[in-house]
Amino acid sequence: MLSNSAYHVPFQRRGSIVGEADLTALAELVHSGEPLSSGVWRDRFERRFAELTGARHALSVTSGTVALELAYQLIGLAPGDEVIATPQTFQATVQPLLAHDVTVRFCDVDPDTLNMDPAVLESLITERTRAIALVHYGGLPADMARILAVARSRGIVVIEDCAHALGARYQGAGPGSLGDIGCFSFHSTKNITTLGEGGMITVNRDDWAERVDRLRSNEVDGVYLPPHQPREEEPGLLPWMKFSADVYRRTAVGIRHAGTNATMSEAAAAVGLVQLDSLERFTERRRWIAARLDEAVSAFPGVRLHKAPEGSTHAYHLYTFFLGAGREVREHFVRGLDARGVEVQLRYFPLHLLPEWRLRGHRRGECPQAERVWFDEHLNLPCHPGLSDAQVDHLVEAVTESLREAHDKAARSLATAL
Repeated sequence: MLSNSAYHVPFQRRGSIVGEADLTALAELVHSGEPLSSGVWRDRFERRFAELTGARHALSVTSGTVALELAYQLIGLAPGDEVIATPQTFQATVQPLLAHDVTVRFCDVDPDTLNMDPAVLESLITERTRAIALVHYGGLPADMARILAVARSRGIVVIEDCAHALGARYQGAGPGSLGDIGCFSFHSTKNITTLGEGGMITVNRDDWAERVDRLRSNEVDGVYLPPHQPREEEPGLLPWMKFSADVYRRTAVGIRHAGTNATMSEAAAAVGLVQLDSLERFTERRRWIAARLDEAVSAFPGVRLHKAPEGSTHAYHLYTFFLGAGREVREHFVRGLDARGVEVQLRYFPLHLLPEWRLRGHRRGECPQAERVWFDEHLNLPCHPGLSDAQVDHLVEAVTESLREAHDKAARSLATAL
């Protein structure tokens, strides 16, 4: 196996390109004398993001994981509640639930999309189900119409993990505006970045937006009585002291959660705003690479493509396909790519089989489709806008040669065995 730096076609370490426009925005910020936290750049980034996704509110935070943590706090989970989640995602989608006294039920996936299977979802719902946590795997939108039909009739909150989905569309709408809460990541590998880390929460409810704003701003998410009228003996206050007076006059009658400092820096927001201008270009580059890979792999038997159904568009955060010719063929194929300088990473190991979830009683066989596809068929190939045309040419050639070689080796092994 090659070292990371030795791969001619590396898997994505940066999912977007940081260029001169980003640097210009940073220079403008630094020389402006404006605050470097909670300033105009964050406001602009959030407004633009809300417009892009179609959500009423967009509130930036320090990471996609923090966005998910705040989302679970927002819905008020109580001991004994249940959350239905997909097993085919990064661990951050469900990791915050380890801090809650709730039951997580993992919903098996559709083997062609790796998204939550709505038919299985309905069978997992009980009277204690409070939320559904789904992911738009690889940038392919989940079957939101069927999922929302199940959820809405029962008053269940739908949380969209949109970490892969920026740039995708579902029936003309943007992920993050489809369910009740959308959570986005701007990690270095995602479809845009805010200097390596960052996240966003999208909601349509005004009261939820207000609560998220308090939670991310080191304020307590509590229930307060209206401020009482000032007493005559209170000294007069200068305008900049008014905040202190308003806080003093409030009375807390209930505390939901302690807040935290999840404030996105102005530098991160400035880069994020510029990155949004390039999102369409980045996404089209991903789709072009994916189309070339689709053409290459579909020439071989046993291949299933990860394609968007009619009415949806794929963002191709990940390029995924399924090789149903047997585990031996997949093994030969991956080794062939590695020998030809193409880095392969499989995303993601089924979450219900991780040790922390096995500790909570989850076992092999719980999500048979996710397990079968992961262990026997699942493949991800490099697909990001940082790849040059020459690298893409090499990638397509390596994929074609490695698939042909893998099929030949498997055929010889079978002939020898007979």
